[in-house]
Amino acid sequence: MKKKSLLPPGLYRICMMLPCRIRRWIGEFPCKARTSWALVMLVLCLPARADVADTLLQIRPGVVGVGLFSPTASPRANLQGTGFAVLDGRHVVTCAHIFAKPLDAEKNETHAVFIGRDRQMAVRRAEIVATDRPRDLVLLKIDGDALPALRLGDSSQVREGSQLYFTGYPIGSVLGLNPSTHRAGLAAVVPAFTPPPSATQLTARALRQARDSYEVFALDAIAYPGNSGSPVWHPDTGEVLGVVNSVYVKGAKEAALSNPSGISYAIPVQYVHELLERVPKQER
Repeated sequence: MKKKSLLPPGLYRICMMLPCRIRRWIGEFPCKARTSWALVMLVLCLPARADVADTLLQIRPGVVGVGLFSPTASPRANLQGTGFAVLDGRHVVTCAHIFAKPLDAEKNETHAVFIGRDRQMAVRRAEIVATDRPRDLVLLKIDGDALPALRLGDSSQVREGSQLYFTGYPIGSVLGLNPSTHRAGLAAVVPAFTPPPSATQLTARALRQARDSYEVFALDAIAYPGNSGSPVWHPDTGEVLGVVNSVYVKGAKEAALSNPSGISYAIPVQYVHELLERVPKQER
């Protein structure tokens, strides 16, 4: 009886995932070479996947702290959230609620971006050039040299169940200017507006949200107030797909720190694209 050479069971199952045309081509080769050629074709046909640690090396230089700076206050630097560089590297996207309070002229307060590592912090003066308050986004323009700008992706192509990551400063600069990265599954795409239980609980803000309702990403990850403005990025491409905006809080606001719910929300990056389109080309 003539012996027939077979692929190992595991390799056979993988090869069956290849297109029919390639499987027929492999089958035409002599039996002894078939296994080697199957391995070669498998490597060539499978999509390349980036290591998350390698992708993070590209992301982290473009992530900055944002907040206030006052030369007469103590401390002078007040890091209140996270942002990330876009466009020419001299613009930073973050959350508008971080800058909701007016600047204190008596203290010479300015909006600021903080860059560096550990305790080596550099302060860049920043000014607001565009704001989307309904979606809690703001664009800053900073002084100094350009930062490595992050690439913006297409949030409409993100599927529920995808594994994403976000990088930011969950506890500010308490431990120095060291960003933290967290894995976040895209749990759901949900409306930003939740109807109140009764009409008596309707507020002006709730009515505005109902009129301008849009969808946000619900992430099954723990984020803290300092994570506001953190870029949500894809582990393979490094493209930004969202901006961490808020945390689902059970009870008082302080519970976000003492008893986090594990549910966070992010603004899809499509609204960042819309915000950037408002900036005149000569200012980019």
